[in-house]
Amino acid sequence: MDFQTLISSSQLHEAHPLITVPDTWSQGRTVFGGLSAALMLKHMYLQINDESRRLLSFNCNFVAPLLAETPFTISTKILRSGKNVTQVETIIEQNELTCLVSLACFGVERQSSVNVPAHETPAKLNQSINPKQTLQYIEGLFPAFIQNIDLNLQHGAMPFSGATTTEIHGWMKFKGEEKGNLNELHVLALADAWPPTLLQLCNSPSPASTVSWYIEFLQPLASNDSQWLGYQVATHQASGGYGTEDAKIFSQTGELIALSRQTVAVFDS
Repeated sequence: MDFQTLISSSQLHEAHPLITVPDTWSQGRTVFGGLSAALMLKHMYLQINDESRRLLSFNCNFVAPLLAETPFTISTKILRSGKNVTQVETIIEQNELTCLVSLACFGVERQSSVNVPAHETPAKLNQSINPKQTLQYIEGLFPAFIQNIDLNLQHGAMPFSGATTTEIHGWMKFKGEEKGNLNELHVLALADAWPPTLLQLCNSPSPASTVSWYIEFLQPLASNDSQWLGYQVATHQASGGYGTEDAKIFSQTGELIALSRQTVAVFDS
């Protein structure tokens, strides 16, 4: 089952849908976090039902593992919808436990004299994508969800390689997605597809998980954007088993479209 099918489920139109995700989208013992977040965001969109309010920011806390092949519920509450901004909360529960909690902010575009363009362009990202740099899924070595996603690594290292760099630069897309259909749901899910940069510093396999994630959407994707998205991430500080990494997401034509920050826990020895 591909990403588009999952987020287009008719069940999401219900107030409290009961959803099950196949284990082909698992990440260790939990559902791939980018997919979980995208399902929450899609449910928010359906509850707001106002296309004039675009997504400004999305914050998610991963409270407990969300198990694949096990039903879970999604519930959304509009905390406040004012003239310009709507604040929304969505919760995923499974087996009577809270697994994820998210808050999002949607805003109406307004005329303003303040205009600061996003001039930044992707560094160390070659826009001529070499297919040989796309990671090949190997069952048992990569998380199951990677079989649904293409990751084209251009700068950085593989997890558990004992590298000295904390950066990753590359391109990403869903397998089989058609050109021109990207939106914020795709950006949100893909932005969580790369392994935490902390893992490439480890010398041996070590579990890691995202504790909290905050992403801001700077501008909508243009209708002619291609299916690849650029990704640049670096860990700025890590100690005591936790680290903070910042990422930038670009369109293939070079526009900066989102900023992401994650707090990651790593369980190395």
